[in-house]
Parts: sequence; C-alpha cells; structure tokens
Amino acid sequence: MSMNDPLGDMLTRIRNAQLRGKSTVRTPASKLRGWVLDVLQSEGYIRGYEQATSKVGHPELEISLKYADGAPAIRELQRISTPGRRVYSGVREIPQVRNGLGISVVSTPKGVMSDAAARAANVGGEVLCRVF
Repeated sequence: MSMNDPLGDMLTRIRNAQLRGKSTVRTPASKLRGWVLDVLQSEGYIRGYEQATSKVGHPELEISLKYADGAPAIRELQRISTPGRRVYSGVREIPQVRNGLGISVVSTPKGVMSDAAARAANVGGEVLCRVF
C-alpha cells in the first residue's frame, strides 16, 4: 500500500512513540525525512537518528527520542504543508512558533532548515511542520 504523506507519517510515529514513553521509534528512510530529522537534532528536540535495516531489508531510520524529567522534549508536533494543500512563505512571512520558543521547519532552495536559519539566509520556502 502506498503512502500519501511520508513526512506526516513520520511525525505521527514520533508523537505516538512519545505518548507511549518509547526511547526509540523506526520509520522508513527517505532523504526528506533525514533532512527534517537533522533540523530536529540540531535544535535539540531529538537525541539523534541512525540508518537501520528492517527485517525484510528495507532501509529505515531509527530515531532516539529525548525526554526531560520524564516529559517529552517535543510538546507539539504539527504538519503544516500537506500534499493536498502546500503552504509557502516568503522570508518576511515565515511564522514564528510561540514567539520564538518553538521552530518551523522550512524547505528552501538552500535546503531544509529552521525558521531562524531561513531568516538568516534570507530565503523563504515551503513550511513543512512546526515544533514546540
């Protein structure tokens, strides 16, 4: 069965694993998922991730989740741009999450980056998700 929204699937797997208190979660591998995980790791929302292989030989990403005093580091994880409704923002219109306490992950011509990095690079793009 094909998947319509692979990034949304990964975000949902992370949310569900954190609700259950899991330390790791696996998701099918793709370049976009890896780039988004790079941003989440550099901003301190996850411990890290590594390449893995499923039992049938498909490439996967194993994500190590981060907790602080038993509470997940990610309080809110929301998909903004979906396959049916793409959301693009210029550099001046990139949304701030909770007055800068959270981040928006933006896909720009210079790569996938956080909203602050996109403003510093003076580029806009597709707003993929927001994290708080």
